[in-house]
Amino acid sequence: METKKKKIGFIDWFIDEFHANCYVKCFRESALGAGFEVAMAWEDHANPQGRGLGEWCAANRIAPARSIAEVVEACDVLCVLAPSNPETHETLARLPLESGKPVYIDKPFTTGRESAERMFALAEKHNTPMWSSSALRFSSELICLRSETFQEKRLDFVQALGGGRLFSEYCIHTLEMIVMLMGSDPCRVMSVGRSPDEMVVIEYPDGRRGMITQTPPAAFGVNCRAGDKMVSLLRTESRMFENLADEMLRFFATGKAPVEPRETMAVAALTAAAVVAVQKSGTWIEL
Repeated sequence: METKKKKIGFIDWFIDEFHANCYVKCFRESALGAGFEVAMAWEDHANPQGRGLGEWCAANRIAPARSIAEVVEACDVLCVLAPSNPETHETLARLPLESGKPVYIDKPFTTGRESAERMFALAEKHNTPMWSSSALRFSSELICLRSETFQEKRLDFVQALGGGRLFSEYCIHTLEMIVMLMGSDPCRVMSVGRSPDEMVVIEYPDGRRGMITQTPPAAFGVNCRAGDKMVSLLRTESRMFENLADEMLRFFATGKAPVEPRETMAVAALTAAAVVAVQKSGTWIEL
């Protein structure tokens, strides 16, 4: 007898965007994907430069939904996407977080600590498993760096390098690497760069400092040190979406999030503070 597949539902600001397209492909190609199907999708409005919901769903063999409520009702697990519009996440995620069903919320999680706290509180109230992360956390290079090279140690210094067209949208990736490697308790940030080449210093209560350097065309990478061991990785991008998709499927199967809420909260707070910092160069911004 064939095992019933768990239905994954997509909820998006507009559905024809890179992450929605990528996740469909990664889920279907994953070794863990046999027990799942992307079954339904909903968007608030069509991408002006892309396909509308009906056309996108037909191309991907997915049912279009008329409302968020329909997706929540029909599906077993939920993805709230809108990776370029984190300001919409709290609204898009309200019904999913009230459902008790596992929910993945795309990066950036939200626009600041206050909305992040509200979303975690809502999920906790309804016993809803939930998590969020940048795909960079799951690149093959960073997984190896964290688990083998430094054996889970908290690092003394990290310079996270990256690019992207907008600092406000893409700094999530470098900041996620900082929190992953240096810890979830940063206390303040300061910009020392100049657009379009942004540099933000991150300070921890024990005096350790990290830095993100973001230049629009740059690849993602890290320079990092623990004690007298120094490692430089020019690129930290291998299989990041494939590995993220696998983590999402494990979460959908077990309800156990691979990222601690305190880390997601720290990244959300850092992202909001860093955006302010680049507008007030040379000024410490407290978290």
